[in-house]
Amino acid sequence: MKTLSRRGHALADPAAQLRVLSGRPSGEKSDRVSAAPDFDGALADAGLAPLSAGSLDTLQVNVGKLCNMTCAHCHVDAGPDRKAENMSAETAEVVLELLEVSGAGTLDLTGGAPEMNPHFRRLVTVARGLGRHVIDRCNLTILMAKGYEEMPAFLAEQGVEIVASLPCYTADNCDAQRGDGAFMKSIAALRMLNALGYGTTADLPLTLVYNPVGPSLPPPQGQLEADYKTRLAEDFDVRFTRLFTITNMPISRYLDHLLETGKYEMYMEKLTAAFNPAAAAGVMCRTTLSVNWDGSLSDCDFNQMLDLPLADSRGKGARPRNIHDAPPAELLKAVLDRPVVTGSHCFGCTAGAGSGCTGAIL
Repeated sequence: MKTLSRRGHALADPAAQLRVLSGRPSGEKSDRVSAAPDFDGALADAGLAPLSAGSLDTLQVNVGKLCNMTCAHCHVDAGPDRKAENMSAETAEVVLELLEVSGAGTLDLTGGAPEMNPHFRRLVTVARGLGRHVIDRCNLTILMAKGYEEMPAFLAEQGVEIVASLPCYTADNCDAQRGDGAFMKSIAALRMLNALGYGTTADLPLTLVYNPVGPSLPPPQGQLEADYKTRLAEDFDVRFTRLFTITNMPISRYLDHLLETGKYEMYMEKLTAAFNPAAAAGVMCRTTLSVNWDGSLSDCDFNQMLDLPLADSRGKGARPRNIHDAPPAELLKAVLDRPVVTGSHCFGCTAGAGSGCTGAIL
């Protein structure tokens, strides 16, 4: 599979995705706009509007779109061809300065394959030196790639939590999303991580991530975790700490899949009907700040991919939109207690038990 960007696809442009999400099909030339799901209206009806961010618990940093894989459900449209979109040393240093002054307890590193960024190790070692918890959102197969043989040992030495995508415990379903052979490479990586203590000791947590293969909501997280643990232990002698279930967001390559299969409207109706106010109250954007590879700021990783910047300050003019726009302490003051930018895609995080980078909300 090629990325949307490599194919020159219209949906490679976040503006085209937003047109679909707002009710206008991508590339439509007429002025007719069908009704789009009203997320702000759902919040208002639940007494949760306006949604706002408060404390900063997690600094989530997308270090680039470069990846050794091109997964069918990827909301980043990451792949081997996205080499130019990779965080610079200068931006990485500002990220570390912001982390230090913010007091955020967690640095959450994502991509692409974050390990492929040349400054990944510095981000990890400095953050750990500051006493912060560090998460590596790993696709597992990168740990088996040439040139990354020492990465598992490095992660273990630093005490980094690995949060790894494994969309199913069977090869057919996993490979359908991630490519032929991805499942067995992932199993080999998991066994290697187990040998280092990941998933078998409290100091080295190994979290797996499930997302549905089809246009449906994830099953109950606790029940699926038990199934995963049984099947992976019995079939492959693999252990892990916990499982996150994450709903597929209707953006980027998954949006393209929904449109190509004629299931977009059905999926959005399913997400909208399952809106859960309790889940909406606990969405990750309320305690997370998302930093893109170029330093631009968003409320969450999904808004980042849609090029949705932070909202302006009410009555106070423009809010910093990039970590290079202001000194870290000044920037931190400006981004706290901000209104969260929302849209119809947000139904993906608030359907059923809710969904986010830390799995089910409820």
